[in-house]
Amino acid sequence: MAGIELCAARAVKTSMTADKKYEITVTTRTTYVPEQSDAGQDRYVFAYTITLKNTGSIAAQLISRHWIITDANSKSQEVRGLGVVGEQPKLQPDESFEYTSGTAIATPVGTMRGTYQMVADDGLQFDAAIPEFTLSIPRVLH
Repeated sequence: MAGIELCAARAVKTSMTADKKYEITVTTRTTYVPEQSDAGQDRYVFAYTITLKNTGSIAAQLISRHWIITDANSKSQEVRGLGVVGEQPKLQPDESFEYTSGTAIATPVGTMRGTYQMVADDGLQFDAAIPEFTLSIPRVLH
């Protein structure tokens, strides 16, 4: 997908216990996709690349996702679904999984945030936080 890459990578660790048994680090990158966007129709398309790394000490599988996508007019949409890009990756400790997907919003700037619902090998269910990140066409934000 051609586009203009924006934003530095950002990572957040989600820890459920003091021993870091259940910890997933989520890193995000965004890209504006001008060839799929149409400012005249209030359609701004962005690709985002997510890297999940199991920084805990037990294997865990991504079961589902929950996104909150908000445009500059404070209009939010929630997206829930099984897996990511048709997969439910299982991550061993220190293993990573990366995927790219996309979204469209009605303004040149917006944000995304959410959670991945995970199940550890010992059966514990936990959420891995997706840090809020900015969607922005080039030269709009400093």
